[in-house]
Amino acid sequence: MRGFEKAKGFTTLEFPLPKRSTKFSAGYDISLVEELVILPGEIKTGVTGIKAFMQEDEVLKIYARSSLSRRHHLTLANNVGIVDSDYYNNPDNDGVIGITLYNFGTEKVVLKKGERVAQGIFEKYLTSPLEEEVKSLRNGGFGSTGK
Repeated sequence: MRGFEKAKGFTTLEFPLPKRSTKFSAGYDISLVEELVILPGEIKTGVTGIKAFMQEDEVLKIYARSSLSRRHHLTLANNVGIVDSDYYNNPDNDGVIGITLYNFGTEKVVLKKGERVAQGIFEKYLTSPLEEEVKSLRNGGFGSTGK
């Protein structure tokens, strides 16, 4: 089972959950739940209001929509976002997904509420049978595994 739901603090707001646009689309279009203004050379995180649930051996990869760079001169600041299965319902932020964008253009960009900025693709992943068993558990939200 995998999918999307509204995160805590966003359940009363009206906005669409991510969905695929066509029958054979791999990516689920992800929208912003509020307006975001990004100045040239600036990095900002847009709020989506969503969280993703998936199997333990799955990951949600977040990619920029192709129109993002062509129309707005924006790219994902980390190129590809990784949402691990244990990010869901974490105590820091309930697993809400943020989209961190970099404006490489020369003009201010205003992204409207509801604008589709990214696409998420669920994937299975493999681990090495040679590694020692990993026993640590996530104890935070965004960027917490390196702390």
